[in-house]
Amino acid sequence: MGLSADSTLKTLLDDPKARAVLEEHFGDRSNDPRVHEVMYESLRSIAYYPEAGISQEKLRAVDDALKAL
Repeated sequence: MGLSADSTLKTLLDDPKARAVLEEHFGDRSNDPRVHEVMYESLRSIAYYPEAGISQEKLRAVDDALKAL
């Protein structure tokens, strides 16, 4: 299965190309102390947390970029 917004954050951060997509869209948040709390959640589920600050438009753009890898 390819990468998408339904992949876990850990999977995305472990893949150099996917990590680059995340950094392009969100900056480098990998050092945020809350990251470990959501490592095994999908990016799509993380987007539901208001403090994540991920709009549906941004989620679609990231999903499209990840699927294109």
